[in-house]
Amino acid sequence: MKKIQQALCALVACAVLVGVAACVQNSETGGTAANANANAGGANANTGATAAASPQSAGGVGAGAAASAGNLPVTLPVLDALFAEASFAGELKSRLGLSDEQVERLKQAAREEREGLAEGEGDAHAGTTSEATARAAEKIRAAVGAEKSEQVLAFVRERWSTGGEGAAAGVEVVAAAKPNAVPADTRVVVNIPAYRMDAFEGGRLVKTYKVGIGYPEFPLPTGLRKASQIIFNPEWTPPDEPWVKGKFKPGEKVDAGSKDNPLGLIKIPIGSPSLIHGGKSPARLGTFASHGCVGLTNAQVQDFATILARLGGAQLTREQVLANAKVREETKNVKLASAVPVELRYETIVVEDGKLHIYRDVYGHGTNTEENLRKTLEAYGVRLEDLSEPERAQVTQALNEMARDALGKPATEAQPTPTPAPRKGGAASARETKTMKGKKEIVVEIAALRGKGYPAPANFDAGTGAPPKPAPQKAAQASAKPRA
Repeated sequence: MKKIQQALCALVACAVLVGVAACVQNSETGGTAANANANAGGANANTGATAAASPQSAGGVGAGAAASAGNLPVTLPVLDALFAEASFAGELKSRLGLSDEQVERLKQAAREEREGLAEGEGDAHAGTTSEATARAAEKIRAAVGAEKSEQVLAFVRERWSTGGEGAAAGVEVVAAAKPNAVPADTRVVVNIPAYRMDAFEGGRLVKTYKVGIGYPEFPLPTGLRKASQIIFNPEWTPPDEPWVKGKFKPGEKVDAGSKDNPLGLIKIPIGSPSLIHGGKSPARLGTFASHGCVGLTNAQVQDFATILARLGGAQLTREQVLANAKVREETKNVKLASAVPVELRYETIVVEDGKLHIYRDVYGHGTNTEENLRKTLEAYGVRLEDLSEPERAQVTQALNEMARDALGKPATEAQPTPTPAPRKGGAASARETKTMKGKKEIVVEIAALRGKGYPAPANFDAGTGAPPKPAPQKAAQASAKPRA
């Protein structure tokens, strides 16, 4: 198991470090590496999990579509990550009937794609989620043929949709409810395009965090996972991959507490191979920050650990959390008495405390459409025709402006770009997309929505170390407010 986890880290690392980041868990803690695949790519609906922790809870969902394996896009880096798992190649042969040659061609295509991406702090762009997905489909088809390619895509989607723990990560799935659904149970909700993570306790929002999300080439998944442990001072073992160089050697452990350890003070597994973890700088919050993890600063993840422990029935005080940080060389594992559901949503149209928030379609899934807007409004008893003329004009303009991916392209475009080619000396010709062109969000105040919708942030932690700001007063007039 440890060898599998180390290999996975080669592609799915979640912190910036010597050309790539890494999030691997030790075999004794039952974890794996970081990077989860994307959410409902190309779907014409806000997408989110349709699961709940009990039949009575109103689990969060997206507009008109359940988060299902069939909606998940597949990129070649995701396929490469799965090939690091010892059983994956064998299952392709036994379950899908692929030949040794076909499996080898798949493996080579995936590896070449991953080696063609380099990590850096510059603004060079490798592409978008839709481009990476289209390119993967093309390469997989060339490797195994049209019929088998569909089977391979379905098999990969199945693996990534559940985190390797079965449907909805072992939490009961219920029928889809309305858009922006407010949980009636205890759970963590991450809305990816909003860069927001919420902790709910018995249906009450108790804390909100600003987070970093996966690069477009390494998008976060949607679906329901679960957190069952909190790991303090995690170790990291560099895998045997081309990007491991310099002061790192494959297989030589980077100790807990080392300044070179990219995982930060705490990591929280949420189903193979995803993590919530610290180690991020405040500048990486509210933007692309990882190879598929939910990223927090060390201070944020310490605070979140105390809340998660309470939600999961474990004894963990603030003083204990701080004490663990002082003994960085000692890894500790706190197991929760009961697993806490972690719901990953992709909702770009959100009614929040009386306002309409339209978020940038960062992964290019085509969710900012009039159809989805109508579904979201109608979930709160409001028709698009009920809005005033100025409100409709503002909403239409905002919807069009936010219907673009990270590079400013129309979100419905999915033309593959060439695989980045390595230069001499091993340097790559492209980097992960780390910045976004244009605004991230537009807020439109709608009179008919006052008092309705998903709750505003509670005790908001922006990761700056500053105390939470009080909620702003509601304005009396409709206005469109872009946020950079």
